[in-house]
Amino acid sequence: MISKFARFAAVVLGLSLVALAQTDPAAGQSANPAATTPPNAPSTAAANAAKPMGTKVGTINIEQAIFTSNEGQRDFQELSKKFEPKQNELKGKADEIDSLKKQLNAQQDKLNDDAREKLVKQVETKQKSFERSTQDAQEDFQNQQGEIGNKILTKMAPLIVKYAGENGYGMILDTSQQWPRGPVIWYGPAVDITQFVVETYNTQSGVAPPPAGSTPAKPVKPTTGTGTKPAAKPATTTPPKQ
Repeated sequence: MISKFARFAAVVLGLSLVALAQTDPAAGQSANPAATTPPNAPSTAAANAAKPMGTKVGTINIEQAIFTSNEGQRDFQELSKKFEPKQNELKGKADEIDSLKKQLNAQQDKLNDDAREKLVKQVETKQKSFERSTQDAQEDFQNQQGEIGNKILTKMAPLIVKYAGENGYGMILDTSQQWPRGPVIWYGPAVDITQFVVETYNTQSGVAPPPAGSTPAKPVKPTTGTGTKPAAKPATTTPPKQ
């Protein structure tokens, strides 16, 4: 799921940059440059290209920003609750298969060939059914998880782009994946804007924080309860020094 968010982030951030460029005051100039531009003056495109760009490099953990936002915690907790019945169903099937396997191991020397073969086939059939159900549940959960993440990222991306443009950043790198899977070998907390983006997005979204003592949302699989844990929050909750 991280890779999906990363690819989607690149697309959304790219589109946001295009949108910001289209809202530049220069975009409202006459379509006929000859009517408003003195002779021998550089074209609008050339002038825009000559504008100084930000040179600072910042980092953001996109996955952490999504999952630790108030909206993310609310929606992912609701998704986890939605899948609890399916988790319990799969756990019941797994327990049943485990019981049959123990029965087979304990009685195989006492069973005749037909009875043993019948029990073995029963275990194999239930095992295949369980694996199919597990895979379907995981795919369904991850698809819905991705939909939630992409929905939040679509709204969060313009905020990131706006902040970067207003504060002299020429590049923002995603640290959702650690090196060597990710592009960043090392970075210090001073360049990380994750927590600032989360806090700003929480204010913008108007979603209340989860109740005290509630379990934080995590990107987990529905049957195993394991997954990639969001990275620890940066030490600072204020924007990086300019």
